[in-house]
Amino acid sequence: MKTIIAAYSRDLQGSRLSLRSALRSLPATPALPQQQLRPCLQLFAVLQWIFSFLVMGLLALVILIYLFFTGLWPVSALYISWILLDWDTPETGGRRSHWVRNWAIWNYFRDYFPIKLVKTHSLPPGRNYIIGSHPHGILCIAAFCNFSTESTGFSKKFPGIRPYLATLAGNFRLPLLREYMMSGGLCPVNRKAISYVLSQSGCGNAVVIVVGGAAESLSCQPGITTVILSRRRGFVRLALEQGADLVPSFSFGENELYQQVQFPEQSILRTAQWKFQKLFGFAPCFFYGRGITSIESKGFLPYPRPITTVVGEPISVPKIQDPSPQTVDLYHNMYKCSLLKLFHEHKTQYGLTEDAELRIL
Repeated sequence: MKTIIAAYSRDLQGSRLSLRSALRSLPATPALPQQQLRPCLQLFAVLQWIFSFLVMGLLALVILIYLFFTGLWPVSALYISWILLDWDTPETGGRRSHWVRNWAIWNYFRDYFPIKLVKTHSLPPGRNYIIGSHPHGILCIAAFCNFSTESTGFSKKFPGIRPYLATLAGNFRLPLLREYMMSGGLCPVNRKAISYVLSQSGCGNAVVIVVGGAAESLSCQPGITTVILSRRRGFVRLALEQGADLVPSFSFGENELYQQVQFPEQSILRTAQWKFQKLFGFAPCFFYGRGITSIESKGFLPYPRPITTVVGEPISVPKIQDPSPQTVDLYHNMYKCSLLKLFHEHKTQYGLTEDAELRIL
């Protein structure tokens, strides 16, 4: 400001220096540095995602119930009527939104860790697929980022393939959350929804199933790679019934995002965890990550550690209306061998040592 006044005074006294040239001579006001802004946006992207999946549905349900006892009760009545009319949509292909899948916020979500998707083989669009995602981790962060958003370039790497990430069916009964999830291409992880996508939506569909499920999150520990697969044969039977090729995928680094509180195997709390998981479909695991203000402090945010999801080679599967247990076992073993091969071929590239092993339970 002093420079402007001085310049203006000199102008009045006959100086050739104009007010415009004085303004040009001012140093540029420094904007917020990009290196400071990006971490803030990345942190916000992760916060909104955690809020959306852990809080949004329950909060929306509480608000709808509250509105029933106010003058705004028609809002609740209309939305609940809409849900009842739209009840089966999640199980009949859902309503994916190209716009939502391409939100810019997902790029910041990806860069927080960062997350990378690696293609090893092509997936021809003339076939349908069941992609097994391993491991589950605590919150399936890599599976969501790679298959429910376009931030890692799934559609560019696998042109003509539409991914559907399968998750707990109960999530699609919660208001607002169901709309949010369907817009990203998520579907319920049940026979009806998966069979519809693989049989009624033409070719070029890929249902992504986190095979280990919630039970696998109880074995999620940094430095230990464990997947639950030996007793999981339903996805193989579905693949045979629909003639969908099986594709293994592995997310290196998924288990490093949180620290889980482990209880002794035979303790009361450990037993209670397993019983709860069997009854309700998800495991009440106890874990912690980083705090909002500092990585050193403890909180609920995942640690910013790199994740690389490698999509393996498809296993050609014939269509058999009623496959025998022997046929299911055959393709289940083929899938298990393919997953082990994928893990051992890429483990040293993405943070594991040469002697790292994959435990299959």
